[in-house]
This record gives sequence, structure tokens and C-alpha cells, in this order.
Amino acid sequence: MNAREPLPSPWVADAALAAAVFALDPAGSGGIVLRALPGPVRELWLEMLAELMPIGRCLRRVPAHITDDRLLGGLDLSATLSTGRPVFQRGLLAEADGGAVVLVMAERLSSSSAAHIGAALDTGQVVLERDGFTATSPARIGVVALDESMSHEESPPTGLLDRLAIHIDLSEAAVADTLFWSDDAGDLEAAAQRLPRVSVKPALIEGLCGAAMGLGIPSLRAPLAALRVARASAALAGRLEVEQDDLIAAARLVLAPRARAMPVEPDAQDGQGDDEGKSSDAPASDVHDDPAPEDGDEAEKCTDQVLDAARAALPSDLLAQLVLHGGRLPRASREGKAGAERYSQQRGRPSGVRPGEPRGGARLNVMETLRAAAPWQRLRGREPGAVLDGGDHTRVQIRHQDFRVNRYRHRAETTTVFAVDASGSQALHRLAEVKGAVELLLSECYVRRDRVALIAFRGRGAELLLPATRSLVRAKRCLARLPGGGGTPLAAGIDAAFALVETVRRSGGTPVVVLLTDGRANVGRAGAGGRKQAQADAQSAARRLAGAGAASLLVDTSPRPLPEGRDLAATMGAHYLPLPHADAGLLRQAVNGTLASGTARG
Repeated sequence: MNAREPLPSPWVADAALAAAVFALDPAGSGGIVLRALPGPVRELWLEMLAELMPIGRCLRRVPAHITDDRLLGGLDLSATLSTGRPVFQRGLLAEADGGAVVLVMAERLSSSSAAHIGAALDTGQVVLERDGFTATSPARIGVVALDESMSHEESPPTGLLDRLAIHIDLSEAAVADTLFWSDDAGDLEAAAQRLPRVSVKPALIEGLCGAAMGLGIPSLRAPLAALRVARASAALAGRLEVEQDDLIAAARLVLAPRARAMPVEPDAQDGQGDDEGKSSDAPASDVHDDPAPEDGDEAEKCTDQVLDAARAALPSDLLAQLVLHGGRLPRASREGKAGAERYSQQRGRPSGVRPGEPRGGARLNVMETLRAAAPWQRLRGREPGAVLDGGDHTRVQIRHQDFRVNRYRHRAETTTVFAVDASGSQALHRLAEVKGAVELLLSECYVRRDRVALIAFRGRGAELLLPATRSLVRAKRCLARLPGGGGTPLAAGIDAAFALVETVRRSGGTPVVVLLTDGRANVGRAGAGGRKQAQADAQSAARRLAGAGAASLLVDTSPRPLPEGRDLAATMGAHYLPLPHADAGLLRQAVNGTLASGTARG
């Protein structure tokens, strides 16, 4: 490598290592989540993985909207209708036994399909009980989930993410970065023979579990998956015992993407506390003869090293979420998606079928209707009055209970309501900065095809400057004309946001409220001055908005945040973000975090 060439980023080596670990033992590795948009980088990584896979272990692609009969197996409709008896057909999971499947657009995978794939990962088999069949087929598979979502607003099902050990992110990668990849992972056959004999010291296992606890990871699958990855890393390196380097690699690949709490920096006071806890007059045997402290020290050292590696590998968007939520993510924060799900009979993405009649706009699914009727044809053909088709066969007998209609799923439109404090105090300090930050947020809402609305409150009341719209030009024009000056009618601004939230809800959308203010109300609902009454009215309005259940974010834009803003956020049930210095990037990340964490309530 030329000295002038840039060194590869840490994730470059991690991507190659992840492919090697998976190819070494697809079923035992637990699987991979690859976050990347379609493009040459993702295809080059998949090509590298395919070249590393042992001969005979292919990668089968699974579309996002695969049906249960194709995934699990079931009735072979044409053979059943031609023979007059049920004929079983294997599904894709059983066909991929011993190899791996690639889930295309995993963020759109239905919860039922994710549950079936998760069951196959847990048990190594597919148990089928449908269409009159009861069958068990081996399905020891590995899974590569391709996550094409641009943010955590839309992500693969949580149960599937929990089962897939390795998470890598190539969304920011360039084609030039792939030059550092190498499909030369050594002798995979020799590594596969070493893998069952790789041992791990108990102290290292304890350190790995301690690191998972330090990162706030609630699932026990994470340290188990990290241990499997560490053993595979040692086997690939030609070792029969796991070392620190293997644990650090597992921390980057498995633990860091799952972190839910900011790792605490080592504190020198910890060591002082340990010294103070030891009694100077304790028996010598308690200090020197017991080997447990040495094991404990090794485990603690291992935990610190693994936490350091995970801390350095925390994704940037996860860091923004941790900052927003005070160092710890709420349990549902990474499970939300922009816009609540709605089911429809006419529009949206296909979401299976249901029994029902094709009326009221519902569309008949002919194949599923025939599939439901096929197992009963022999019995129905013997019924009195069965009609022959001109030959020796009866026509297909369809009954009312056989009808199957399509079901569709779509996401409700998300409307972000910006309520901006344009009072005199804001005009003096932050209004220009707030305009710049909000304009950046409006652009992002436009990219996501969200609707945005803008409310300004100043003087004696609030004004809806921009009704909910997708027009970015119109939104920017209204924002540029936003005047400043006068009192702070905070209650009026919150009431206007509440009214708009109710309007969005009635139209079937999902509202998100972003309130930018210093929290210091001095104009009440009646339009009269008086700080005490104004603060009481603001608290009352905040309680009503909290009752609406909309996701909300309060950005405290005062130069020196005071308790008023935090108290108001608590009453609203909103995330609180103090922003004493202009930081449009942090504000943008905070709003995106609110969209990801709160719109699931819609």
C-alpha cells in the first residue's frame, strides 16, 4: 500500500470479517444485518460473501412480500387439482437447508414472515401445519437481511434483528473503500475444523456479559452472539483459544450496534472505593490466598477493553439518539416507524389475504381461493348434484367459505408541526438561528414525503402561517417572512399545535410536534400580560397536548436554559433538548430521533 493512500476505516475491515465469519458457519453465526442502499458497494459485498461460501452452499434471495406457502411450503395447487388429492410442495426455507437466504428489503418484511424465519433460526427446521398438511422439514440456514431504510423510522422487525448476530452499516461507503476488501480469509475448511475446539476462559465470558450490561443491552442473545463471533474470529486467525482481539471484534460487530446506553467512562474513584473497602487488619489469607480477585480483575479488565471498543464503534445516529435521551434509549425508541400502520382493502403494500367476500372494494384473490377449496374437491365431487365438465372430472367446487380477498397495508402520512416562538426575547437572541435549523428540517421532511405545518406565536396570540403541506418552496417562503417581536403567548402556541394535531388525527395521519421556545411565557390565554398566569396557562395547554398522545420534542432555545423549559417538556410528555448554542445538525438529529421513537404511538 502506498504511504499516501488513505488508510481504510475500521468498518471496512469489519465488513470483510463479517463476511468471513458468516461463510465459516452460516447457521451457527446467527446471521447478518447489512444496512445499505442498492448499489455497487452492496453488490460487491454480496459477491465477496458468495465467493467465500463453501461449495454447495448457495445464497437464495427472498423477496419482501413472499407468501407463506412459498416460504414454508404447502399445497401444490396444479398437482392437487390434476390428481384430485392433496400434494405437498417444499418451501424456500427447506430448499435452502445447509445454505443461506438473503432477505431483500428486510425493512418491509411482514411480521408473520419474520416470525417464521426466526423460528427456523431457533430450531433449524420448519414445522408446517396448513392446507391439511402436517410436515417437518430441516431448515438449518443462515440469514442475511438487507436493510434499505434510510433511517430508523423504518427498520426490519425487532424480533429478527435480535436474532441476527452481526450488524454492519455500509450506507456511507464509497466504491473506492471496497478496494481494501479481500476475499482471502485463509483456509475456511481448516478454520471450520478448528471452530468446535476453540475454547474461551470463563473470565472473558464474564467480561463480555459485563460489557453488554454496560451498554444497556437487554437481550441475552447479544452476549451469546458476541461469543460465537469471537470464537469464529479466533478460528479464522488459526487460534484454539479466544483472545482480546477476538472479543474486541465481537464488540464492534455485535454489541455496539445494539447499545441502548452510553458506556460510562472509567472513573478513578472506583479504584479508591475498592481500596477503602479493603480492611487493613483483614487476614492475610483473605488477600493473598483466594484466587477469585485475580479472576475478577481479569474479567473487569476485559469488560473495560470491550466497552472501549464498543464506544469507539457506536454509530453516529445512535450517538445522536443517546444524546437526545440523556444517555439511555427508551425501550421502544428504535422500534418506531414514521406513521402508524393502516390496513386497507384497496391500496398499499400486499399484506396477505383474509376470508371474506369480494364486495365493498375488496379484491378476490383467485389463487388463494382455489387453494382453500382444493383439499375438499374429492368430498365435494361425491355430493349429489356435482356438475361434470364434459369428461370424467367434476368442475372445481367453490363454496362461500373458500373466498379469500387481498389485504393491503400502508403507512399513515406523518405531519410534523413546527411551533416557533417568535417573541421579542427570541428575536433578540435566536430567531435567525431557529429559522436556519427549521429550514434544514423542512428539507428533510420533504425528502421523506412528510407533510409539514408551521405555527408562530408572538404578541397576544398564535398564527398558522403554513397549513400542512408538502411544498418545500411554500414552507421556506413562509419561514422567511416569519416576523419577530412582542410577548410570549406560549399557551396560545401550544393550543394551536393541539388543534392541528387533532385535525391531522381525524384525517388519518400521524402528527409529530416540535416546539421551539425558551419556555418563559408572559402572555396568558386571554391575551393579558402577567408571568404567573401565563405560566399556569402554558402548563394547562401542555397537559392537554400530552393527553393527545402525539410524539413531541421541546427545544429550549434560550441562551441559558432554566427550569421552565424542562418542566414544560415534562408536562407535555415531550423529549427535552436544551440548545444554548446554535447547532442545526443536533436539532435535525433530535427531530429525526423523535420521529423514530414516538410516531409508533400514532
